[in-house]
Amino acid sequence: MFRTLNIDLSWKDGDIITFLPIFLTLICFSIYWFIAQSERIKSIFYNKYDFDKASANHILFTKIIGFILMGVVPSIVFYILIPDFKLSNYGLTFVNETALFSLVSLVGLLLIVIPVVSFNARKPSNFVIYPQIKIKVWDRKLFIYNGIGWTIYLFGYEFLFRGILLFSLIGPFGVWPAIAINVALYSATHIPKSMNETISAVPFGIVLCLITIASGSIWIAFIVHIAMAFTNTYIALKYNPEMNYHKKTKNYNV
Repeated sequence: MFRTLNIDLSWKDGDIITFLPIFLTLICFSIYWFIAQSERIKSIFYNKYDFDKASANHILFTKIIGFILMGVVPSIVFYILIPDFKLSNYGLTFVNETALFSLVSLVGLLLIVIPVVSFNARKPSNFVIYPQIKIKVWDRKLFIYNGIGWTIYLFGYEFLFRGILLFSLIGPFGVWPAIAINVALYSATHIPKSMNETISAVPFGIVLCLITIASGSIWIAFIVHIAMAFTNTYIALKYNPEMNYHKKTKNYNV
């Protein structure tokens, strides 16, 4: 006779606050990733535009999609399903009491992170990933588009990982279990990039989580991540012999 062990599948009070952030993080990032990597979607841009416009427009499109899926969608879902939902409870706030700590932590991290990223960004192996926009001749407008794209994408990314996921799990699980879950998912998102990024995401993720919890805000992690993305992009652009910069502006409208 077909039998199973007894499993209590009833939905208990408080389950939503542990299930929802983990589920949303997995689903929202996965959808974003497969859209960003979709050859079918990519071909739409490359069939419509020349190579330069296609590359710029496709990458900016993926950044906007990332912001929507990781920033807007979780906010809407939490607003609907979580009673008394407030953005300030998930790190979108400025805490006066921790302002000095936040400033010192931010400056300290930047002084460490930027030189390390600058050194690694010069390596030819990094040119495969950065800049993500594979245009050989960059201009001022492309710099702006690239900066806007990274900024909105990383805002959504940090809100999902260091905001929704981290702050939601501290109450039911405690600080260190919440950090462990956060870093496990965070480092896993770097697997497609490289082994080095995946491994380095573990200690870096722990530091960002601790500082985020201590400051009560995601802004430090957000700014540091922007600094890393910009440094990676522009140092790689400078040292990649196949790319260069000219002031003449092209049209990269999406």
